[in-house]
Amino acid sequence: MDCEVIYTGFNGSGGYTIICENDSYKISYCHVSPNFIVSIGDSIIAGQVIGQVGPKYVDNVIGNPYHDNNGRSTNGATTGCHLHITLKINNIAVNPLDYIDI
Repeated sequence: MDCEVIYTGFNGSGGYTIICENDSYKISYCHVSPNFIVSIGDSIIAGQVIGQVGPKYVDNVIGNPYHDNNGRSTNGATTGCHLHITLKINNIAVNPLDYIDI
């Protein structure tokens, strides 16, 4: 969807996160790379690449409580690289697969 970037940063259990919103829609992309390719305030269009998945491990995140069994800091509450998408419509979480054309 076309939207505006409203957040980029480390977001607790979601790790590095990009959040975009448009009218009543808000979508969060969690566990992304900290090498953001979009910034707060950017207008993006549907289909535009806004980030990359991963990495599993991140360093130098102040206050990051998430670590693997060996004590290495992880990208939020995760055991490996993946993308976590949350879509909210009017602040109610919905199944993103019902709205994303893949």
